[in-house]
Amino acid sequence: MIFTLSNGLSFLRAPLALLFLQENATLRLLAIFLAMATDSIDGYLARRNKSTTRFGAILDPTMDKFFVYFALAAFYFEGRVGPIETIAMLSRDFFLVLYGLFMTAFRRWDRIEFRAIRWGKATTALQFAVLMGLAAGAVFPWAIFAAFIAMGLLAFAELLQIHNPFASARSGVL
Repeated sequence: MIFTLSNGLSFLRAPLALLFLQENATLRLLAIFLAMATDSIDGYLARRNKSTTRFGAILDPTMDKFFVYFALAAFYFEGRVGPIETIAMLSRDFFLVLYGLFMTAFRRWDRIEFRAIRWGKATTALQFAVLMGLAAGAVFPWAIFAAFIAMGLLAFAELLQIHNPFASARSGVL
């Protein structure tokens, strides 16, 4: 079922991102807080109500990414983050694409289970924290942005450990 409370909470992050069209720190902080809240409870509600679906497992991180990309684009065009910082904040997604290419190349795409991973959640939490800081006018040291790259690499390694595209199909190990 596509229309569930948990999926509705995930979808809510799209209009919340549109609040970044306004250069109002209070509205932006409220949008980030609500996006974090909906991200925290949508999966919990889906599991509690036994309404988890593959669609919801894909929708949740997609809406997270949409929100972060939209907010980050607003900060980029306002000159609050530069191109290197922007790329660093999105590096986890580069590694996810790379992982998807590996799985496709080794014909293992159909074996991927869409679910949250530890380093993906950690990256999203840090993204939201940095967005809150940017909305409040904070400036971050380069080490914060380097942490995004490190967490992207760790997410890639975690995915390879879960579904190893190099393992033999006969071995039963993914």
